[in-house]
Amino acid sequence: MNELELKELWKTTNEKLEKAMVVNRDHAKEITRFKLFYAISSMKPLKIFTLFAGIIWVGLGTFLLSHSYLNAYSAVNKYFFYSASFQVGLTAIALFIYLYQIIAISRIDISDPILTTQKKITSLKITTLWVTRVLFLQLPVWTTFWWNEVMFQDWNILQWSIAGSVTLAFTFTSLWLFFHIKFENRDKKWFKLIFNGKEWTPLMKSMQLLDQLNEYMADNKPETNTTA
Repeated sequence: MNELELKELWKTTNEKLEKAMVVNRDHAKEITRFKLFYAISSMKPLKIFTLFAGIIWVGLGTFLLSHSYLNAYSAVNKYFFYSASFQVGLTAIALFIYLYQIIAISRIDISDPILTTQKKITSLKITTLWVTRVLFLQLPVWTTFWWNEVMFQDWNILQWSIAGSVTLAFTFTSLWLFFHIKFENRDKKWFKLIFNGKEWTPLMKSMQLLDQLNEYMADNKPETNTTA
């Protein structure tokens, strides 16, 4: 085999290898897209269940509070009334966020451009953090809904110290979490303890898969020919 034949064989072999690599990259990209779509879709059932459960809770709470306000406001325990109203109100805000997320997930398509999918996943990440922050603001009212007028008349300093300490602790915790639940804290132990389930893990997985897709896209960019 002469030199010309060797060069031609080398050229043919290189072309076949390059085509095989392109095909393998395309297959890997498509598989990654399917994994990404599955990871995002896996969040939807729990969000739908939470939405419907929350609607029942808020609907029932709104009905009872409205009935108490219209028919027996003078007799109702005001601490319970306002604590429950605050809790129901925050839950209603969370439900709107869940509804937005369900719609956003439903609109994600496997054929969407990567940039479009990336924006939607970023939106899901931000709203997931926000809904958790909002729900943690409910903590203090779970310590005040049982308060009543008798407490202010008959309780001593020790009893008030205990009750007040619990309420202050819950208030501090809720505010601390509200201001510290941020994506940059995702590697901290307390953050992982809170965000460890089917609403967060698939989201992190989808972000990793997006990074892989971006790498595939970068590899597929044509190289600039610098030879004369």
